[in-house]
Amino acid sequence: MTQQMPARIPGGGVDLSHLAARGQAAPGGQPGGAPAGQSQAAAQTVDVPSLVLDVTDATFEQIAQLSSVVPVVFDLWAEWCQPCKTLSPVIEKITREFDGRVLLAKVDVDANPGLAQAFQAQSIPTVVALVAGRPVPLFQGAVPEAQVREFFTQLVQLAEQHGVVGRVSAPDQGDAEGEDAPAGPVEPEIPEAHRAAVEAAEQGDYAAAVAEWEAVLAKAPADAEARAALVQMRLLQRLQGRTVDEIRSAAAADPSDVAAQMGVADLDVSGGHVEDAFLRLLELFAASTDADDRAAIRERLLELFEVVGIADPRVIAARGRLASLLY
Repeated sequence: MTQQMPARIPGGGVDLSHLAARGQAAPGGQPGGAPAGQSQAAAQTVDVPSLVLDVTDATFEQIAQLSSVVPVVFDLWAEWCQPCKTLSPVIEKITREFDGRVLLAKVDVDANPGLAQAFQAQSIPTVVALVAGRPVPLFQGAVPEAQVREFFTQLVQLAEQHGVVGRVSAPDQGDAEGEDAPAGPVEPEIPEAHRAAVEAAEQGDYAAAVAEWEAVLAKAPADAEARAALVQMRLLQRLQGRTVDEIRSAAAADPSDVAAQMGVADLDVSGGHVEDAFLRLLELFAASTDADDRAAIRERLLELFEVVGIADPRVIAARGRLASLLY
């Protein structure tokens, strides 16, 4: 995560400097501008309806003003986005672990195109934060839980350096099972058949998660949820333990190395660069004359289509081009 806090999102996104200026003013109109650790926000605890809020184009500014108290993390998602369905519960879980030091704002990009454009979301999931009204890019695409937690830790440290050290308090904070806990959204119960696979994924053991999901599908081949989870776990397993430089260097060293090129495609999908991944594999498929290589490339493409979501317009376009290359 970058340690710089730009005045605006790169690429001409929305200018949030007015929010930053507002965040530097203490209650009562006294100027802020205190060094890190001495901000007026240090004594602030702001009540909010929940640690996880839905934000719209209309309510954005109200939520953004809270970034003068705590870092506000924006999760940009869509209903058709399969990686979002894996990532969003992880982000929500980690937000609650920080016990009021971070606020999560969820943005449905289909319903809120203004915010998608403002944050320059080229793909989803995209996760970006505001600290004192200024954007801090975090990550795009599917990210393992441990890495998400590290991003949040760095974000809170960055906020502290800029004097944003308040808290938010919500009814769903802490123990939600107490007698006086307010009624709220209930987390869907994990089917017993899925439990071992989900637990393995949460622990970062993607090999075990893959094996567990395969076992689920062997007994219930029509389980669409298990199939979607399986292809995502396979992607994460292929990337686990490998660095970005390692993957890209191997592909650059030998453009004809099918395995290396597929590795970059995996990396691009995980990072949200879906079109780049599909184009790379489609061009590789078109140039290949080896039947085994073509079969492997086609299989990887079909699996990545499932990761992104078969209803995604980018998948539909790439699937059409693949069909034209096959027939």
